Amino acid sequence: MHPLAAQELVALGAQPPRAEALAAQAGVLCSLPPMQRWQRLCRELVWQDPFAVKSRLYRWAYADWDAALGPAPAWIPTEDEARSTNIASLMRDVGAHTVEELHAWSVADRARFWHAMVQRLGIRFRQPWQSVLDVTQGPSRAQWFVGARMNIAESCFQAPAEQPALFWQREGGAVHRSSRAELQEQVRLVAGAVRRAGLHPADAVAVDMPLTPTAVAIYLGLVWAGCVVVSIADSLAPAEVAARLRLGRARAIFTQDQVTRADKHWQLYAKVLQAEPPRAVVIGEEGPPASRLRPGDVSWAEFLGGAHPLEEPHLAAPHEPTNLLFSSGTTGEPKAIPWSHVTPIKCAADGWLYQDVRPGDRLTWPTNLGWMMGPWLIYASLINGGAICLYDGAPQARGFGEFVAAAGVTMLGVIPTLVKTWRADGRMEGLAWPALRCFSSTGECSNPEDMLYLMSLAGFKPVIEYCGGTEIGGGYVASTLVQPNAPSTFSTAALGMELVITDERGLPTQRGEVFLRGPSIGFSTELVGRDHDEVYYAGTPLDDAGSPLRRHGDELERLPNGFFRAQGRADDCMNLGGVKVSAAEIERVLNAQTDVVETAAVAVNPPEGGPSRLVVFVVPRAGIQHEASAWKERLQQAIKAELNPLFKIHDVVPLDALPRTASNKVMRRLLRAHYCERSHAPAETHSHPD
Repeated sequence: MHPLAAQELVALGAQPPRAEALAAQAGVLCSLPPMQRWQRLCRELVWQDPFAVKSRLYRWAYADWDAALGPAPAWIPTEDEARSTNIASLMRDVGAHTVEELHAWSVADRARFWHAMVQRLGIRFRQPWQSVLDVTQGPSRAQWFVGARMNIAESCFQAPAEQPALFWQREGGAVHRSSRAELQEQVRLVAGAVRRAGLHPADAVAVDMPLTPTAVAIYLGLVWAGCVVVSIADSLAPAEVAARLRLGRARAIFTQDQVTRADKHWQLYAKVLQAEPPRAVVIGEEGPPASRLRPGDVSWAEFLGGAHPLEEPHLAAPHEPTNLLFSSGTTGEPKAIPWSHVTPIKCAADGWLYQDVRPGDRLTWPTNLGWMMGPWLIYASLINGGAICLYDGAPQARGFGEFVAAAGVTMLGVIPTLVKTWRADGRMEGLAWPALRCFSSTGECSNPEDMLYLMSLAGFKPVIEYCGGTEIGGGYVASTLVQPNAPSTFSTAALGMELVITDERGLPTQRGEVFLRGPSIGFSTELVGRDHDEVYYAGTPLDDAGSPLRRHGDELERLPNGFFRAQGRADDCMNLGGVKVSAAEIERVLNAQTDVVETAAVAVNPPEGGPSRLVVFVVPRAGIQHEASAWKERLQQAIKAELNPLFKIHDVVPLDALPRTASNKVMRRLLRAHYCERSHAPAETHSHPD
């Protein structure tokens, strides 16, 4: 083990006295095993130490680490930390000594596992079930809690009424809070107003607005009333909003007059009107909406005025829908995925197991009801007795970090692109987050150095990597707080389900495409307007019992010692800005441009790892000549106007023609490989599903 020179740490930004102290401490630790070295060094580090110094110490501590043991952990739970977790309590109850043993138990008897989870979560059933699980129609059509009657919104209000349910802050304002009793009163009032407006159980109602306390009350109020929420992200272009309204058959829509970020205003209601929506309820940022309302539309105050609370929730069978969410497919049309009263049990169970959410915890995750992490945040927080922390402002700004401190956030969720932004100029450095117990990351692949940086912002607290999808209601692979935490890796398959990694021939391998073996709570059993079995089961490998495995679309690598690392998408989907989108969706917009013959959208992983970059190959019409920069600006504007401004083009490559197979399919893998060869980037894409 080579000693660490103080001069090296000075060159990385440490003050000479501090550098000498750290180098001396490192010298004392040379004889210890690598994990113990790093644990001891972590105790010596303070927030004033530059990240470059912390990163160097981490690499020094693990200089002689045996790669056969898996990736080097940056956080190792103490015995007391591990013993106090939710997952450890479950292990004790079932007699499991390791997470691997617990996982084996959870899939050997899935009904028993999910029965145990609903007991721990306190899920309320108004009428008991006859059986936990019914697979008489096959695993792909599994039914849970057969014969029960319930409304999942009730389970969000099991904690004491005086406990906080919401903390929120508007950009530049003060932190406010609402109790569970106050939120439940608002939910019941929304449900009563919904009924007064002539909307009935099973009616679809869209929500297109930021995730605010009002949005939470609207969402749960619609579920309480028995309606189906049609979730629409407020960043989507009018054409995409219109497609979701059509697929969801929405009878009404809740939206916001305008959205303000950093003193800039976006007219959300005006954009929604371009989608020709059904009647709208318009929430104003300050009192009544400033815009002129369309005939038939009403303000938030008018909608609630004179309504009586709906005291009792609408009771339904567990399989009945509560929410229609959208995810990208490879056809260019979004997949419309119904969530039922059972799906949120998966959200809450994952939060309990992996993010270790406990009563009194406070969770924040910059997201939106249009993406699955919006409903996930509501259910994982409230069902577990925690509070939702909402910042009505830009999460890229330091003000968000100050809110995390002021609200006492215990679990901070991120997408990797957000962390990269924070790291670029150190805007979150110097903040104290003493209440924080863990981070969590999802939405796209994370860069190990970025995640190490994130950990360093809170004294090297763990990052729970969490990968899954809208169509499974949560994660299929995750990290835990009872296992060592290595940046950008997962440490276990999700409990209650199995993952199988196969090669192109469908045979087991250490690196390849992921397929899932169910049944599991959260797995979708239908799609709106699509053949569910065709999308998820047609042509997939068979399990040992001869049943088809469930297609998920990811590629995964199994690492030593039980770790996993994401290796991108196996289909034509990609994750951009934390949002899953198909190449077909992007190409549909770009191919409509008048000077374009055709395009191919490809996701390329940067050399340093991390979120995918969008590269567009364009075939211009005859006689059209633009520089690559001009093409980039033109095509970016089309994506912003017609699809989503979150999707940023990294590069545009003009071509005379796109390479195609004999069956006329575009060879995106070949395009990616040629581009990576040219730019010396790795050919794989890395992503997490949304």
